[in-house]
Amino acid sequence: MTFILNEIAMQAPFFIGLAGEPDIRVAEETPADVGARENLLDAAFGPARREKTAERLREGRLPAQGLALVMKDSEQLVGTLRMWKILAGETPALLLGPLAIASAYRSRGLGRRLTAEALFRAVAAGHNAILLVGDAPYYEPFGFSRRHTLGLSLPGPVDEARFLGLEIKPGALKGAKGLVAAAGAHDWEAYGGSADYRRAA
Repeated sequence: MTFILNEIAMQAPFFIGLAGEPDIRVAEETPADVGARENLLDAAFGPARREKTAERLREGRLPAQGLALVMKDSEQLVGTLRMWKILAGETPALLLGPLAIASAYRSRGLGRRLTAEALFRAVAAGHNAILLVGDAPYYEPFGFSRRHTLGLSLPGPVDEARFLGLEIKPGALKGAKGLVAAAGAHDWEAYGGSADYRRAA
């Protein structure tokens, strides 16, 4: 948790107003954002995104309450990040991702801002641990580490160097072992044929 708070503190001047970009804000996703979110994810990751191992933990599930976030420039959706309830073996945790920023808005620190905001909200909601599959150099400053996932496996192939964990509560992932499984609420609208609303991506 110290890493998270340090990272948020480090970026505090960026949070306050985004110098020169006062219209960029983070908010909870609404049903009206879904189409733009899906288009952004398609542009960022391509159609193969639905074949990724992490998708097996998201498909047919709703994001964790309060942790489906979007970033907007005025009313234009320019970023997305969601977290999902999982079981890391027998340990309750969250899965972070995917994170995507519109191409015209990259290299401005917005992905880090959105990540820090999501972590802050996860801490405030009382969650104890977070897993993700992503670039270690990007996520390590937030406190994510491969050492927290050594006893865990995902339901499919993955580059193990990219399988990282974060303990919000110290020791939360100590001794965690076994298969990571989905644990969030089912998205019954997706099962009923309306796969667009909050579809895992």
